[in-house]
Amino acid sequence: MLATFLIGLREGLEAALVVGILVAYLTRIDRRDALPRLWAGVGLAVALALAIGAVFTFGAYMLTFEAQELLGGGLSLLAVAMVTWMIFWMQRAGRTLKAGLEGGVDKALRGGVWALVAIGFVSVAREGVETTLLLWSMVQSFGDAPTALLGALLGLAAAVVLGWLIARGMLRLDLSRFFTWTGGFLVVVAAGVLAYAFHDLQEAGALPGPFGAGAPVDAATGLVATGWAGLPFGWAFDVSGVIAPGGPLAALLQATIGFMPQMTWLQVIAWTAYVAIVVPLFVRGVRANGRSRRAAKAAPAAADTAAPAAADTAAPSTPDAATAAP
Repeated sequence: MLATFLIGLREGLEAALVVGILVAYLTRIDRRDALPRLWAGVGLAVALALAIGAVFTFGAYMLTFEAQELLGGGLSLLAVAMVTWMIFWMQRAGRTLKAGLEGGVDKALRGGVWALVAIGFVSVAREGVETTLLLWSMVQSFGDAPTALLGALLGLAAAVVLGWLIARGMLRLDLSRFFTWTGGFLVVVAAGVLAYAFHDLQEAGALPGPFGAGAPVDAATGLVATGWAGLPFGWAFDVSGVIAPGGPLAALLQATIGFMPQMTWLQVIAWTAYVAIVVPLFVRGVRANGRSRRAAKAAPAAADTAAPAAADTAAPSTPDAATAAP
């Protein structure tokens, strides 16, 4: 519930801020008559996200077990790709997002009725589809759909309230810090979703693993090998005797860092490789944004300091010149 709540809050607040920027701009340029078209696009985007979730949820029941696992693994990979792209896109485009959206609205107002509907649709559909895929993948991996969905709905509701308060000027939130921390959390969540995607694909037989005939076998027990003997297609570890797979601790660890009491070597390798590549890139982006903000703050201060100095330089240096100055 905590993991899906944070995902719903993060993704929902992104969408709420985008819609808030669009609504505020149309209001500022006195084009309230265009608001119904904008809301129509937003409504279509929400409907698309719900429809995708319904198709994946109910359509999967008609598939064989292997097909369900293959679908789940493929969609989880897609969700990881979209989330990763969105995290880095927000790092790059966050500072110019408002100007870009307002420019898009200006073009849409000149393009006719459906152009503004498209602006509202595209602005929200991206977050909606991404959220649907990520939540669907997490619900599949958790197995406790009602609790996970409740957390997501609470997060989305909180995002709508926060977005409304921010748009009204009733709440000030350090959005840069908020998106930095939630972005870091999403990186870890995405690593866990990626690991579970490999688990699904191994169960479906698309990837070799402990569920197939080619799994390494422990000669002493006749079971699939665990530990170094199981590398690369067996079990990396099995701590089910210490952490119950269906217990609250296992659920918490899986929801936050993608840990499962029993994981295959391919899962561990995928999780480690993702974190090793994405985390340094994410941290580098955070530091670059921090330097940009500090430079932006320093520029006005430097200008204020330079102005008196320039005035002193231009001031007359002799009493006669001072007297002659107007």
